[in-house]
Amino acid sequence: MINKLIAFTGKNPFVVLLIMLAIMGAGLWAIDRTPIDAIPDLSDVQVIITTEWEGPSPTLNVPRGFDMLVDRLERDAGLRAAFFAELDVLFYAGASLAPSTWERLERLGGGRVMMASAWGATETAPLVTAVHFPIPRAGVVGLPAPGCLLKLMPTREGKLEMRVRGPNVTPGTWLRGGRVAPAPVDEDGFLATGDAARFEDEREPARGIVFDGRTAENFKLSSGTWVSVGNLRVRAIAACAPAVADAVVAGHDRGEILVFAAPGAEDVRRRVREGLAAHNAAHPGSSTRVARAIVASEPPSIDGGEITDKGYLNQRRILERRADLVARLYAEPPDDDVIVP
Repeated sequence: MINKLIAFTGKNPFVVLLIMLAIMGAGLWAIDRTPIDAIPDLSDVQVIITTEWEGPSPTLNVPRGFDMLVDRLERDAGLRAAFFAELDVLFYAGASLAPSTWERLERLGGGRVMMASAWGATETAPLVTAVHFPIPRAGVVGLPAPGCLLKLMPTREGKLEMRVRGPNVTPGTWLRGGRVAPAPVDEDGFLATGDAARFEDEREPARGIVFDGRTAENFKLSSGTWVSVGNLRVRAIAACAPAVADAVVAGHDRGEILVFAAPGAEDVRRRVREGLAAHNAAHPGSSTRVARAIVASEPPSIDGGEITDKGYLNQRRILERRADLVARLYAEPPDDDVIVP
């Protein structure tokens, strides 16, 4: 039968063409006459299952994600019970986790959930250090992963820059024509990252290193005293928590330190004033004491370059884009929006 059909089509191509045109015409007629109120789903077969959420086992997020999550967990008892029911580990990376967020998560979880972190850069695919042991607080980013070498190089600002060597470090940047621009490395072959670190305990290096911000963000006051922006920022946020979600430190070549505060809760002004007053009482030195603060009404802008690709605030860019707020902080006498602890 098949052989006869093939032979017929070979001997009568014009008849075959007429049959095909008739079939196409019938199809067009059917499409025009058949009422259709939906487009058929031609995608792969999918099965959607509705079930109870047993809660996560590991949870990975950036610090800002945990900042928003902890607010909801504190308000919603049902979500809190489900979230912590099976939870074993919380992992954050990409930026510094506020100590207050760490403490709130520990309190909600009853202290039984392990907190972990890691550190790396775009050029190190994807990490250099990792936490594989219990850590006492936020900021500890662990120890170098197998095969990675980490060198802590002193800078003129008094920080230790993290420099990396290993098989995970990029050889360079692709250029047009297939050429590669070699990655900038020092005389020992280590890539300079611009990120700073310090030991959690210099007497016990095995306890890990602590992320210490960017090497280029520190500045000098007019007195010549260096200000460690990373440490001061974390302390200021902790002192004002939960009213402040993030902060930017100003004061380059000035006589005092000022802070931009990004609001994180209600009654911000009172909490910032009281929190910074307590901070100043504990840290009265010129390089640690905050003289004034202002709460930014506009959130940090991604399009404006105020948030880095790792999710933390770009100090320099914010100070440049918000020069009007800097001027208001330094104005004499301070206006009503400026908070004086």
